[in-house]
Amino acid sequence: MNEHSITRRNALLAGAGAAFATAGLAGTARAAGRNTVRPAALTPEQQAGQRVIYSYSGTTVPQSLLDAISGGRAAGVIFFGDNISSLDQIASVCEQLNEANAASPVGAPLLLMTDQEGGQVRRLPGGPAMSEKQIGQSSDPLSAATSAGDEAGALLASVGMNVNLAPVLDVYRKTGDFEDQYGRSYSKDPAVCGELGSAFITAQQRHKVAATAKHFPGLGSASKNQNTDSVPVTLTASASTLRSVDEAPYQPAISAGVKLVMLSWATYPALDPDYPAGLSSTIVQNELRGRLGYTGVTITDSLTAGGLANFGTTAQRAVAAAKAGMDLLLVCGESPTYGQSAVTGLADALRSGTLGQSAFDAARSRVTNLRNSLA
Repeated sequence: MNEHSITRRNALLAGAGAAFATAGLAGTARAAGRNTVRPAALTPEQQAGQRVIYSYSGTTVPQSLLDAISGGRAAGVIFFGDNISSLDQIASVCEQLNEANAASPVGAPLLLMTDQEGGQVRRLPGGPAMSEKQIGQSSDPLSAATSAGDEAGALLASVGMNVNLAPVLDVYRKTGDFEDQYGRSYSKDPAVCGELGSAFITAQQRHKVAATAKHFPGLGSASKNQNTDSVPVTLTASASTLRSVDEAPYQPAISAGVKLVMLSWATYPALDPDYPAGLSSTIVQNELRGRLGYTGVTITDSLTAGGLANFGTTAQRAVAAAKAGMDLLLVCGESPTYGQSAVTGLADALRSGTLGQSAFDAARSRVTNLRNSLA
């Protein structure tokens, strides 16, 4: 996700954190017994909900979100800083969400996620203290990246979260540009970004906390003010540069088993002049899945981002992202109504045939497999 995280402080964005941890052996067995629910057994809203990540504002979970979870209309929640007052508090929230999920007809763990990249971008109190740039400039970058992934994974697991929206694999170009100003890029060298990102991924996922490589095909060429959270952004890198520089770190990350890849909201005319990456079937299907062979879960940046100002309502954006091949739809906002709008849009599109059932089921299956793998 382009930094819905950083710009949340000057917009709506609110959020959530990651995991299906402490439901207990009985809950785990119960979930395992139900994870073969067939699509026909779920309503269109429930099928749609299994592809939507919600958010909310403040430290108290709204009843409407608990109802969506227990009703099988949510795949997970993302947490931001204003949702977290302490580790004990957010651990209690994760437990509350998992208890609601125990009543869901779907029977798969919730995806409870946050951004714990390191450095300036940390939602939970704790490490990694070093930013990606600091890791890349350290005396032993590989060891530092491994330690950061280990620290992030242990911290998230300790509070019941199971997805970290990290690491950033963007290859920055100039000092002070969009990613470098926050220390969110390991290096100007794509090989270094790939090596250090893969070390972070491997270490973190040992804790059963899924890693997310972002923001495909890359925001490294974005200038300081090209923030897709706020405005539409077009990046004019050539196809050869995108493939040899920006996409290059993803191949080692995929080889390392990264469980999610987040697509950016920038538009890349060299690949698709009409749609941002997360709404582009060309980029999702041809570049990421086809050229790089990625078979895991794709996730959008926030559907509420200003970069999508020209692409309709939240519901319309959700349908467009699903048509492009995105599996999970991240909906950040100060109220769960934003997530509910995405669910309604997807469900209506399923009923009308705008979204085909077989492709929808394939995406939902990838998400469900990810959820069950983190139990």
